[in-house]
Amino acid sequence: MKKILLLIIASTNFFFTYSQVTYPIVDTDVSDFYDNNSIIAAPTIGQSFYGQDAHYNGNQPSYTNNGDGTITDNITGLMWEQDMGTKITYDAAFIKASNSTLGGYNDWRVPTIKELYSLAYFTGRCFGDDAVIKFIDTNYFNQPIGDESIGEREIDAQTWSSTQYVGLTMASDEAVFGYNFVDGRLKGYPKYDPSTGDANTMYFRLVRGNTSYGINNFVDNGDGTITDNATGLMWQQADDGNTRDWENALSYCENLTLAGHSDWRLPNAKELQSIVDYTRSPTTTASPAIDPLFSCTSISDPNGNTGQYGYYWSSSPLQDGPEPYSDAVYFCFGKAQGLMELPSLSGNYQLLDVHGAGAQRNDPKSGNQSDFPDYFGPQGDVRYVYNFVRAVRSTDVSLSVNEQNFDNSLKIYPNPSSSEITIDLPENINLLAIEIFNIQGRRIKKITNISESKIIINVSDYSKGTYFLKLSTSGNKYVKKIVVD
Repeated sequence: MKKILLLIIASTNFFFTYSQVTYPIVDTDVSDFYDNNSIIAAPTIGQSFYGQDAHYNGNQPSYTNNGDGTITDNITGLMWEQDMGTKITYDAAFIKASNSTLGGYNDWRVPTIKELYSLAYFTGRCFGDDAVIKFIDTNYFNQPIGDESIGEREIDAQTWSSTQYVGLTMASDEAVFGYNFVDGRLKGYPKYDPSTGDANTMYFRLVRGNTSYGINNFVDNGDGTITDNATGLMWQQADDGNTRDWENALSYCENLTLAGHSDWRLPNAKELQSIVDYTRSPTTTASPAIDPLFSCTSISDPNGNTGQYGYYWSSSPLQDGPEPYSDAVYFCFGKAQGLMELPSLSGNYQLLDVHGAGAQRNDPKSGNQSDFPDYFGPQGDVRYVYNFVRAVRSTDVSLSVNEQNFDNSLKIYPNPSSSEITIDLPENINLLAIEIFNIQGRRIKKITNISESKIIINVSDYSKGTYFLKLSTSGNKYVKKIVVD
């Protein structure tokens, strides 16, 4: 039998742009695989811990240094200030933006939290005795750490956005959302020093270009799913009301069939953050921080108060944490609560919204459910191990998957593979096309005029991760996950 060799060419600078996708999600840079407390070999389909961040390669980070103090993000179309300079107040940041002519441009702005979060890497580390590994690509961006010579901690290098929290943190503080590229957390930081009333100072990284970035375009599909045409992602409209540890959250999504689709997955941190609505909060809109098209299960907080909403797991694990490798990233669509002693040394502990609805932190991936929630850190963060789940999938591969179309005589092997994947077609099948999609749903190859029953696909140049193989005949479509390891 003659073999047809199909070479798929992959490159970190190779990506597709679709006119309707104005809010492309940049991947997290995670390539390691984790169990509950260590880095492991890549799990395969059906094994425990399959479906985590490193299995699904999206738009890989790609930057261009313009040589004039600016950096262009080739995925988002945003241009960034390379060096933030010194810490300034929130109001001063807007003055700086309006006056800046960096790179010869005069349309600089203070980024929203969604724009800022597009730069986040989830391969950083700040705990332990080793040197800090920052949560941003330091080959392109200058990212300071806190100045210990004046009493700051290394992690006191937060970068603010333009997005103010619509509620209050610590009971009475106006807060501005920021991301810490040294400790990898997104939360609301006080706009003013509560002890003096003076304006706090933070770092700001100016941005320009793609003014549509971070703006969602949701459509209710009427079948329990919501499509965001801005990102090209389809979402489970309502969680199922159950909480799970991280391993079972991954498994739930990988085995979910909803609205005729079976290619659901647990979203990575940046995908999950894309559906946070920072104009909403339980204290200001009596709702979770998400568009009303979605629904979140309401819970009682640890004090038994209602009107709270749970945390939602992402597929993104961290090498960082008080116990290395133990944590994964979650988002708070309700209050990001903590148990604080206020006033200090008073013995009066209060359960407060300490970080703001829409905050991102991390919790242990596993543990005895009876031991949680517990409280951790200087703000007494409420930690849960059993969190909610909202599955996601990519719309460009939103096909009706029917594995009986070709019955069991279709063979695709080996899967996973690091070199070649072979497709053996059943007899009397007229295959019209083979298409390959990456996990973001971008078609990266289409093959037509197929006349042989054995097709060999060379995947040795592919980045590790999950892809979708779509086979089409005159009347049927078949979608199969393939894994490059």
